[in-house]
Amino acid sequence: MLGPVQVLVDGRSLSIGGRKSRAVLAALVVHRRRTVSSAALADAVWDGNPPTTFAVSLQVSVSNLRKTLREEGLVAERLLRTAAPGYVLDISDDDCDVGRFETARAAGARATNLSAAADLYRSALDEWSGEALADLRGLSFAEEFATALDEERWLTVSARIATDIARGRSSAVIGELRSLVKEQPLREPLWGQLITALYLSGRQADALEACRTVRATLSDQLGIDPSATLARLEQQILRQEPIEPQIERREGNVVLGTTTVVEPPTTMGRCRLRVSDGRVLDMPPEGIRIGRMADNDLSLDDAKVSRYHAEISSSRIGLVLRDRESTNGVFVDGLRIARDAVLWNGAEIRIGSTAITVEVLDSTSE
Repeated sequence: MLGPVQVLVDGRSLSIGGRKSRAVLAALVVHRRRTVSSAALADAVWDGNPPTTFAVSLQVSVSNLRKTLREEGLVAERLLRTAAPGYVLDISDDDCDVGRFETARAAGARATNLSAAADLYRSALDEWSGEALADLRGLSFAEEFATALDEERWLTVSARIATDIARGRSSAVIGELRSLVKEQPLREPLWGQLITALYLSGRQADALEACRTVRATLSDQLGIDPSATLARLEQQILRQEPIEPQIERREGNVVLGTTTVVEPPTTMGRCRLRVSDGRVLDMPPEGIRIGRMADNDLSLDDAKVSRYHAEISSSRIGLVLRDRESTNGVFVDGLRIARDAVLWNGAEIRIGSTAITVEVLDSTSE
């Protein structure tokens, strides 16, 4: 599906007929494990204008598909079933590239380890072999499905890059980002990632040049200024302020990267904080307040720590650390955060002279 429509068995591409048969198969894959009525199939295959004899034509297409599967030793009637008022393609998500893409992408969004998340996003993107439903473009259902999937693909690329930047690989993604902004010059999140990667790699002048380029591009092509996010990023660079890479997680059809997450929280399992002075705190649902005063959940006797220095809370995207306008700042893995930072398993928080390690536990860990 993520390329020309094909059926492969042991890596071999099968002959599945012409455009009509491929359209029938693609529509069934889109709605796999669900009954698709003959009328809905006909509407997709004939692009809203089916002939009066569409039922017979669909039966022929389904019969030919079953014959092809049967010749490969598969139980065709079990895979492609007749179920009133139409048909069901009974395959798992693992049996189609679009299912594997969605599964790996969702797993990447749930991963609490940055390296694992990056690998899962790469695995998802490896499923693509071209434009989705490339040989069915022009059919409305194929155009709509491919457009939605293409957006998912771009969001996954952005998520993988954001994860790489967050784990200290800014320099490694600069070349890729330069190519991406040439291909998609109006995608501001990609420009934001390029500017961030350049700045974190010590290339302040190049980062500011990228700011000027995106400003000119948006003005020339759309007659608009950069978003508030890009404008704020440019000001941070001009002031030479620390920039904390931000990662937002997503599930289902939720925007990832630089936009707002609107789905329920990602499940992170039980979490605890291991403090360098030997204390271990379980993460309660209401969060943890950190500071010098005794009424904090984690009190630190350190002159460099503000009275109410920081807090950690659960959010829609996992654990979030917030600097409560402290004097000396909050650091994660050696980088000072601007205000908020998403935490992951193994992240090291430093407040004053105290190091705090985040541990995400599964349901059986002690």
